[in-house]
Amino acid sequence: MGWFCWPSEAEGGMVSAMTINRGVLLGFIPSGDSQVVLRSGQFKGEVKFSVNETQRPRHAIGVFDKNDANDSLKLDEECKWGNYARGALYALQNQGNHLFQGIIGYMRGSEGLDSSGLSSSAAVGVAYLLALESANNLVVSPDKNIEYDRLIENEYLGLRNGILDQSAILLSSHGCLLCMNCKTKEHKLIPSPELLKDQKTELQKTYKILVAFSGLKHALTKSPGYNRRVSECQEAAKVLLNASGIGQVEPLLSNVELEAYQAHRSKLEPNLAKRAEHYFSENLRVIKGLEAWASGKLEDFGMLITASGLSSIKNYECGSEQLIQLYEVLVKAPGVFGARFSGAGFRGCCIALVDAKHATEAASFVKREYKKLQPELASQLNQDTAVLICEAGDSARVI
Repeated sequence: MGWFCWPSEAEGGMVSAMTINRGVLLGFIPSGDSQVVLRSGQFKGEVKFSVNETQRPRHAIGVFDKNDANDSLKLDEECKWGNYARGALYALQNQGNHLFQGIIGYMRGSEGLDSSGLSSSAAVGVAYLLALESANNLVVSPDKNIEYDRLIENEYLGLRNGILDQSAILLSSHGCLLCMNCKTKEHKLIPSPELLKDQKTELQKTYKILVAFSGLKHALTKSPGYNRRVSECQEAAKVLLNASGIGQVEPLLSNVELEAYQAHRSKLEPNLAKRAEHYFSENLRVIKGLEAWASGKLEDFGMLITASGLSSIKNYECGSEQLIQLYEVLVKAPGVFGARFSGAGFRGCCIALVDAKHATEAASFVKREYKKLQPELASQLNQDTAVLICEAGDSARVI
């Protein structure tokens, strides 16, 4: 779950994230032969394939026409949920791993989290990777599995996202904030002051994490807006790099120095200027956020989260009417330090850091106020899980 992320992760910038105590659980045993047989607690059908099959990318992502706002793709993530398992096999094969047996498994996620906008797809991919590796006695480092999961999403499924989700899932430690440079892949874990004092119980009394659902669900690979934002950031980088005399450099905003951006941003078209402004301001928020977290200043940390959410709306121009309304409700909720969209804001939930003493009151406030604004969508939500009160989590593992 990213506190400060898009578009920095796709552009090689600085990001920060942590995990929550909700996720996916894959129960599995080695199959004893080459077959992979899977069932899901969320989706229908049974997935069967062999680890001897050579997997090839199945994505349906092409080059989007900027003027075609109604571009629709045929890829249905929910009907093809088995593609994440096939993608895990693709990633392992792609990197030269030999698999001699499959798994028999049952996957189930925390209720309400599928297609919600949290990093559930990365969690699923990581789970399949860990299971297949365990069944085949493969010892793979977290850093390699981050790359493997990137291959699932970028190459196999065609989603142009970065590595934040899988990094948080594989590298997180309870109560710590993960900070990553997506360009160098360097990362560090920032404990809170309470954790440094070995007061884990007190830490959990300080804050909770709210996950509030809008009722909107769709696959990111079906949204041209998601990949289009990545292209716009690259276009902005090209303009700035050319203006700086280093146009031969890869067009990523992380390759543009802050001073060069400040000197040449007037050359950007209005929409590209907004994308660049969000990127550079988000990098600054990451740095300030780490300082606030390490100092135990949750109010300051929360204000930066809210500022990130506002910039996502104004500069990155993501988020539907429903998500924006939900974000605004969360910001006003009692005890909330800060709130933002989950991820890039193209799916269905928002997250908030809240004072633990006011978490239940805040959750009730959000459900009540959102229902006034979106009665039809709110009526489709299970009111027991419409707003989840979560705690900080840990990294993925085989148990």
